[in-house]
Amino acid sequence: MLAYVLKRLLVALPTLVLVAASVFFLMRLIPGDPATVILGDAATPEAVADLRLAYGLDRPVLVQFALWIERALAGDLGRSITSGEAVGPLILQRFQVTAAIVFASVGIAVLLAVPLGMLAAWKQNSWGDVAAVASATFLLSIPSFWLGLIFLLVFGLWLGWVPVVGYVTFAEDFWGALHYIALPVATLALIETGVLIRMARASTVEVLRLDYIAHARAKGVPEWRVLARHAFPNAFAPTLTLIGLIMGSLLGGIAVIETVFTLPGLGRLLVEAIFARDYPVIQGVMLFIAVIYVVVNLIVDLLYPVFDPRVTAG
Repeated sequence: MLAYVLKRLLVALPTLVLVAASVFFLMRLIPGDPATVILGDAATPEAVADLRLAYGLDRPVLVQFALWIERALAGDLGRSITSGEAVGPLILQRFQVTAAIVFASVGIAVLLAVPLGMLAAWKQNSWGDVAAVASATFLLSIPSFWLGLIFLLVFGLWLGWVPVVGYVTFAEDFWGALHYIALPVATLALIETGVLIRMARASTVEVLRLDYIAHARAKGVPEWRVLARHAFPNAFAPTLTLIGLIMGSLLGGIAVIETVFTLPGLGRLLVEAIFARDYPVIQGVMLFIAVIYVVVNLIVDLLYPVFDPRVTAG
């Protein structure tokens, strides 16, 4: 198992290097000087030169990249050009908000979608199956920002059950924080439920057609046990892959949802940094997102043998 983990990490290293290099050099192709953006058009050439010198923007691009990689390996992602804050702690602070929403929403979506998808496959072509597929298709067709705005209008403005702007951390006020993330979690959970229902149903339909399922039924095994003990482990493996992709994507930043609900998350931080030409923050966030994808995919790969004995991590 350890050799497998190390092998996966070694395979991931080129991906991280490629992402880091792509983000770094593509940022330099964007028109506009970050020093001029920060100081404004009225800034003197001397002030612009001093700021470029302070952040190393006057050095050759390859030198800047080498220095950034060297500091990143030491855990130093630099300081924000706009706020002066250390990028690493800033990313972790914003990531806490995003992670709380993503873990809750994906967890709820999995608990809803997997049983519904399996039941729809079990009763294939029945009214329940048609209703499940239609509901999943409907949820897939709804833009997340539109659903979030509807939730804000109904539950925030009309009913007044939850606040419509602002955010407090769980450390400051646990129940208050739950009120602030309730609507974002509900929005993402519903959207992702549609995706997962379709995947769970499709994979379960394929598994229920296999010979060992027919053999178990011929032996008189109760139908609930056929689904739980025989169909679920193999049917859940493809869904697990999709869950990993969803988790990695959402943890990388749910910028639209965070903007709609005015949440200080990782996605909103990235958007703000792009508008401000804040190179250190953009590079740090993108590298952090790449690491998230690698970690999530590694966890999914290690969980595969648990659900599908045919897959070994050796």
